[in-house]
Amino acid sequence: MIFLPLFALISLCILIINGRPIIFKQTRVGKDEKLFTIYKFCTMNQKLDINGELLADSQRLNWFGKLLRNLSLDELPQLFNVIKGDMAFIGPRPLRVSYLELYSEEQRKRHDVKPGITGWAQVNGRNAISWEEKFRLDVYYTEHRNLKLDLKICLLTIQKVLLFKGVSAEGQATVQKFQGS
Repeated sequence: MIFLPLFALISLCILIINGRPIIFKQTRVGKDEKLFTIYKFCTMNQKLDINGELLADSQRLNWFGKLLRNLSLDELPQLFNVIKGDMAFIGPRPLRVSYLELYSEEQRKRHDVKPGITGWAQVNGRNAISWEEKFRLDVYYTEHRNLKLDLKICLLTIQKVLLFKGVSAEGQATVQKFQGS
């Protein structure tokens, strides 16, 4: 309830600036490799090239989308995923289904816990670190999670969001796709 005015304001701004859809939905992999639908605010417009294909991400991500991403406000709809039980506040970020077949056995351990809105990899580099480092940090979290670590992640998340740290790799509009280890 407390976030409803913010949800409404962001939704209205997206509608005015980018048009529809307001919410981005995608199938992701959760705990025990169970699939679920993740919700995010749309941060890119749906502009097409002359052939009817979507423009590159860098051409569709405008100032408002960048602002939402920098402040991590695009992730707010994931509170519904937490309420539904698909996600937790803290855990490894849920990734695309297509990545599942590329994981090593060690990397698969990230699915031993519910995915989170924020996690150990996010506060230790977010999208500015390599996939291998992200997976190493995710597995570390699954093997060492406790209340103290969760509190540390919460505090560091607030700090990183306020300082816009690690939102994306240098010169990238979106995260590079995982190609396997």
